[in-house]
Amino acid sequence: MSILKLTDEWDKVFPKSDNVSHKKVTFPNRYGITIAADVYKPADCEDQLPAIACCGPFGAVKEQVSGLYAQTLAEMGFLTMAFDPSFTGESGGQPRDMASPDINTEDFQAAVDYLITSDEVDADRVGIIGVCGWGGMALNAASIDTRIKATVTSTMYNMTRINAKGYYDADDNADARYEMKVALNKQRTEDFETGEYAKAGGVVKEVTEDMPQFVKDYHDFYIEPLGYHPRSPGSNDGWNVIGCMSFISQPIIAYSDEIRTPILMIHGEKAHSLYFSQDEFEKLTGDNKELLIIPDAVHTDLYYKTDVIPFEKIASFFNENL
Repeated sequence: MSILKLTDEWDKVFPKSDNVSHKKVTFPNRYGITIAADVYKPADCEDQLPAIACCGPFGAVKEQVSGLYAQTLAEMGFLTMAFDPSFTGESGGQPRDMASPDINTEDFQAAVDYLITSDEVDADRVGIIGVCGWGGMALNAASIDTRIKATVTSTMYNMTRINAKGYYDADDNADARYEMKVALNKQRTEDFETGEYAKAGGVVKEVTEDMPQFVKDYHDFYIEPLGYHPRSPGSNDGWNVIGCMSFISQPIIAYSDEIRTPILMIHGEKAHSLYFSQDEFEKLTGDNKELLIIPDAVHTDLYYKTDVIPFEKIASFFNENL
């Protein structure tokens, strides 16, 4: 593994709980990239515990949403991990701010590698949580990794679908995809010539009245003090322009109908992204799948609103299935 320089200070966007212990760890994925993670567990607990790995949203770091989920569930009796995906945050990988349907699914599996080999964890009781874009990655991981015993997605995006088809599949045609690929490959050439990757810009820094409400909601979380973090791609310059290019032709969740383990999908009733969860849920089979729609909630409410995120339901789901 490469040696990562990890910050010693508590630099999360949420307050530290006195009811949990916290430590930073690193581990490799199968591509040799070193992943950085925060591990939380109930304070003064020496027993082996059921464990949960958390990641997301897409463009966030572990100091934002996934860490809040992890710390809160540790208060409820689990050993939890929030990790930075490859190429982002404190994790390794070059160049920075790239994404990959394969490598990012592997990041979840590498987190499972760490957890099931930890002396602090009951190896037969490991689950995962994916938020926003990592909800799709979580389903993808669950469809391939039989060690994952239960999966939760929250306010899920299918990143391959949105990259290939646009919002609400508005650009789902060959001509629109061709024009997008022409632009991205032109950018690849420019990046190669300059030796630098152009950035996509992250979440909008200034909002206007005519912007969709969900864009304003993203701004209010990522850019305002509420959720801003200096290592977050969403809060700053964003992904590389070509950073998500491979998502266009590499669909994830191809065999979600074959997932045999329990799945809980959570989404807001008023989220612009609700259709992602509804459509993916329809593909799932078996009687151990549930779609929980939170009344009146928008997409980002499930990022940080502890009175909206159904933590009791999530804990109950994992207690029943891990």
